[in-house]
Amino acid sequence: MPPQNSRVRLTAQRVAAFTCPSTKSQAFLWDSDSPALLLRATPSGRKTYAFEGRVGGKTIRVTIGTATDWRLEQARLKAAELKVLVDSGLDPREVEAHKNTERRLRSKLTEAQSATVQSAWDAYIQERRSFWGELHYRDHIDKSKAGGQKSLQRGKSNERTTAGPLWPLMQLRLGELDLPTLERWAKLEGATRPTSARLSWRLLTVFLNWCTQHPTYSIAYLNHSLHKSRKVRELLGKPAVKSDTLTREQLKHWFKQVQEIPNTTISAALQTMLLTGARPGEVLNLRWTDIDTKWKQICFKDKVEGTREIPLTKYVEHLITSLPKRNKWVFSSSRVLMMDNKNVRRRLQKAVAVGREFNTSSIMETSQSGRISEPNTQHTRACRSAGIDNLTLHGLRRSFSSLTEWLEIPTGIVAQIQGHKPSATAEKHYKRRPLDLLRLHHQKIETWLLQQAEVKEVSSRQKVSIIK
Repeated sequence: MPPQNSRVRLTAQRVAAFTCPSTKSQAFLWDSDSPALLLRATPSGRKTYAFEGRVGGKTIRVTIGTATDWRLEQARLKAAELKVLVDSGLDPREVEAHKNTERRLRSKLTEAQSATVQSAWDAYIQERRSFWGELHYRDHIDKSKAGGQKSLQRGKSNERTTAGPLWPLMQLRLGELDLPTLERWAKLEGATRPTSARLSWRLLTVFLNWCTQHPTYSIAYLNHSLHKSRKVRELLGKPAVKSDTLTREQLKHWFKQVQEIPNTTISAALQTMLLTGARPGEVLNLRWTDIDTKWKQICFKDKVEGTREIPLTKYVEHLITSLPKRNKWVFSSSRVLMMDNKNVRRRLQKAVAVGREFNTSSIMETSQSGRISEPNTQHTRACRSAGIDNLTLHGLRRSFSSLTEWLEIPTGIVAQIQGHKPSATAEKHYKRRPLDLLRLHHQKIETWLLQQAEVKEVSSRQKVSIIK
């Protein structure tokens, strides 16, 4: 075996026989045929080829690889390549770092070019989810969903869900998103479902703006001004101004028909929407912990401020405290017969035919969330019976704001009750109205609305009735 730290002509046998004494941390053997090549051994038995040279007056050492992975001739060729770099005044370590950077850039470019809108969209949602409310998050999911799933709506179990407006774009690569593609999409969606398409476009523009600042997706998203397209906005059209509100004369008919809705929970929810001026979702998401009967206040989950406290007025308190406490939700869902199921109907008909009692508890269901969903159908039927056309649930919120004009209530009071953003500097920075002051005006509004509807609240233990 050749001595350690000596220069000899390396051969396969000498490489195999070379060892490092246990008393040393490492030992070296230089190759006489390739002076820049050396073999390094450690007490553990690991042997490594390395290159040694001088750059800028300093000695450098670059690891080539282990003797197990590299044949001797391969190591000599690699050492020769590194020597050419050193003789040219280049540091092989810097050259290798530059190559690694280039490889990473090429890999990132390949990844970006293959990225679909869907993959970028999923990454975007995951990154921004913590900054969004539940409704905003659900909009992103609903507008980009594939559709074709079995409908979960009651009475529509045989139908399939419709794909979201953004779904056709999800399958494209980011680089394929160009102006003609978006214009074709806007023309089609704007003609079939313009309101949903406009919301989808707003979500998409924010997403594309996020892509312009992302280290990977900015490479794939070629046209960084695409989301500012005026042509797409024009194809989607402008939203019509919503004007569905109740007039003072319609209040009596509306209350009468709403109070006759068989489902008392839905009836109470609709009346609460009108008398508080809250958003439909805020009312339906009320929990019993949000109702404070001691201090007479309601805490809404507000989309502007996070939470909003308003007075618990007398009539609204009567409606709420009359409801059953089935779960955590104030407007909880009642159990209903699953009559849209063919097997259930067949079993029920058979039981009736033979005169046998049928246990209805086995065919009862509640909603998955435990609370009622937006009661659009029941409200539409009530309005139709009252002779009122095209009044939406959000129209009840508009009605609250409009009807307060009869009482000349300060607009700031109404805005604070409804959770609107302050529109003036004084409202935004200086005025903070306590709940007692809001209660003074809110109770006045409620009393006036009930008077116009000719609704009489007789006792806390009696039902509210219409004055004949």
